[in-house]
Amino acid sequence: MSLKGIFSKLYFNPGNRESGVTEEYVEDEVAKIKEEDVEIVMENEEAITKKFSGANTLSKYAELGKIMLGMLKDVKNGIYPQVPWFTIATMVLALLYILNPMDIIPDFIPGVGYIDDMAVLSIGVGWIESDLHRYLDWKIQEGKGL
Repeated sequence: MSLKGIFSKLYFNPGNRESGVTEEYVEDEVAKIKEEDVEIVMENEEAITKKFSGANTLSKYAELGKIMLGMLKDVKNGIYPQVPWFTIATMVLALLYILNPMDIIPDFIPGVGYIDDMAVLSIGVGWIESDLHRYLDWKIQEGKGL
């Protein structure tokens, strides 16, 4: 299925927003994330990873995205249990937003196309930072590396 087809099925559709990214906007959208959205992120892991590897992204954000994808995968596979739904939904929202090329500032606009993506990711990471740290500590304790 095409990305356009995927996003037309989702309730989360940031491309229809007329205002910029705010913390309130992200919080409202996190509340709308469903289990089906988690599956879409997992099915599109390669496309999300490719967006993070582009020359227009900063390495800090690429690493955060990789950590979030890894954590989400470990949660879905039952390897890393007991993660609050809010944390899962926040990661899914941020990753779906990054996957969507036609968000508030379309990604194809040189120089500024990723600003809104990084804003959503930053807000989300701010909310779940302690959960990400616990996950990384667990990975180290289990000898699974980063």
